Amino acid sequence: MKSGSVFSLLMAGLILLGCGGSSTSDYSQRIDDKVRAEQIKEMKFGMFICWSFSTFYGSEWTPTLDKDASFFQASGCDTDQWCKVAKEAGMGYILFLAKHHDGFCLWDTETTDKKVTNSPLGVDVLAKLQKSCDKYGIQLALYFSEGDWNWPGAEDGGWMKGGTNPEMKKAQLEELCTQYGPIEFFWMDHAVGDGGLSHKETVDFIHQFQPNCFIGFNTGETAGRLNLRERGKPGPIGDKSTVWNEHHLKDSYDDFLVAEFTYPILPKHEGGADWFYSLPKHDKLCKPAEDLYNDYLGAVEYGNIFSINVGPNYEGKIRDVDVETLQKVGRYISGELKLSEKD
Repeated sequence: MKSGSVFSLLMAGLILLGCGGSSTSDYSQRIDDKVRAEQIKEMKFGMFICWSFSTFYGSEWTPTLDKDASFFQASGCDTDQWCKVAKEAGMGYILFLAKHHDGFCLWDTETTDKKVTNSPLGVDVLAKLQKSCDKYGIQLALYFSEGDWNWPGAEDGGWMKGGTNPEMKKAQLEELCTQYGPIEFFWMDHAVGDGGLSHKETVDFIHQFQPNCFIGFNTGETAGRLNLRERGKPGPIGDKSTVWNEHHLKDSYDDFLVAEFTYPILPKHEGGADWFYSLPKHDKLCKPAEDLYNDYLGAVEYGNIFSINVGPNYEGKIRDVDVETLQKVGRYISGELKLSEKD
C-alpha cells in the first residue's frame, strides 16, 4: 500500500472518531488542525435556528431596554422536531442562536435576568436542544452576538452600538463552552461591535475551554479558522464572488481552514424579518428545494459547510413549508429524487 493511502486511511479514521454525534469524548484535548478542519467539512449542511425577541417583534432587530424576559411569548419548544427535520434533510449540525443583539439569552445564564428561563416558556432551550441533538446524532454550533444593547455605552437598537462589557462577554462564553457539551463552531455576529473583547482575544478565550471549536466573525477584525459568508454562496476561500461582505478576504490572512455560508430560507418579501419567523402572512413563502440542493452540492464540491436559516414560529415549531422543503432536499441528497424529477 502506498504511503499516501495509509495517510488517507489514518485521516479518515481520525475524522470518524470526532463525528459520531454531539457527544465527543474529550473535547478539551486539541487535535491537529487539518484533522479538525476535515471534521468540520464533513458536517456539510446544517440548520441555522433563529428564535428570540425578534420572532415576536415583527422585524429583524428588537430594541430591548423597555423589554424584559416576558416579551418572549413562545407557547412551546419542539427541539425534537427541529432535529428530526434536520436529520431528514441530510444535515450534520444545528447552528443555534444563543443570544441576539437585544441580549436575551436562550440558555439559563447567571449573567442576566433577561433569559429564557425567566420567560413564560420557562425552559432552558439550549439544554433541551443539546439533548435532542444527542438523540438524533446532530452536532451543535452556536451563533452569538458579541455586543449587547444592554451593556454600558450602548445605543439601544443602534448599528455598531452594542456597548462594552468584556467580562460579561467572557462569562457568557464560558457558560456556553462549559455547560452544553462540544460546540463545533461559533458564528460570531459583529453587527453591534465586539463588546470590548477583540476577536483575537475572543478566540483565545474560547480555546481555553474548547480548543477544537472553530470560530468565525462575519465582520470586523479578522481572526479564527472559520471564514463566514453571511448571505454568501459556495466557493473556495478567497473568492470574492462568494461573499456579500468582502472584509474577510484580506490577502494577509491565511489562517482560514473552512468556509461557511448561510442565508434565510425565506425569499425576498415585504415587511417582517428575514432571519426570524415574524408574520403569519409569510407562511407559504420558501426558497425552492432545488435551489438549496444545488448550493448543498456546491458546498460539497468546495469543502464548505452550508447553514440554511429557518425561524421557528410562536409555538416553537418549524413552519410546515420549511419542513416539506427540507425533507425534499433530503430526498435529493439521499438519491431518492433526481433534479430532473418534479417531486
